[in-house]
Amino acid sequence: MEKELNNAIDLRKNGNYRESNEILLKLVQEFPDHASINYQCAWSFDLLGEEAKAVPFYEKGIRLGLPSEELEGALLGLGSTYRTLGEYEKSKSTLLKGIELFPNNKVIQTFYSMTLYNLNEHSEAMELLLKCLIETTSDTEILGYKKAIEFYSEKFDEVWM
Repeated sequence: MEKELNNAIDLRKNGNYRESNEILLKLVQEFPDHASINYQCAWSFDLLGEEAKAVPFYEKGIRLGLPSEELEGALLGLGSTYRTLGEYEKSKSTLLKGIELFPNNKVIQTFYSMTLYNLNEHSEAMELLLKCLIETTSDTEILGYKKAIEFYSEKFDEVWM
C-alpha cells in the first residue's frame, strides 16, 4: 500500500494527475478508513478541477484523523473547495478552524480572506489580506509604508476631514 501511495504522489508531482487519481481511487476502495489516502484522493480531484468529488474525501480524511502536516493541507483544501462550490459558511468555518490550529499559516489566512469577501465581509477580508502582505513581503517599497498600511488596514470606512 505504501509503495502504491508513494507512486501516486510521485505521479502527481510530475503532473500525471489522472493516473495519480486512478491509483488513489483504487487505494481508497481497498483502504476506506485510511485518513491519508482519503486526503490524497481529495487533493487529486482538486487538481483535476473536480472539486465536488473532492469534498467527501477531504471530510472523511479529516474525520479519521490526519497527522498535523496533512491536516493543515486538508483544512486548506476543503475550505478552498467549499468556497469554489459557493458553500461560503462551510468554507469560513473550515478555514477558521485551520487558522486556529495553524495560526502562522498565511495561505490559510489568504484563502479565508477570499471567503470573507464572498460573504460581503469586505473590511475584514482586506484587513486580513493586508496584514498577510505586510508580514510576508520582502518588497522594500511596500515595507516602506508598513506602518501606514497597518494603520489603515483596520480603518477602511473612516474618513478624515
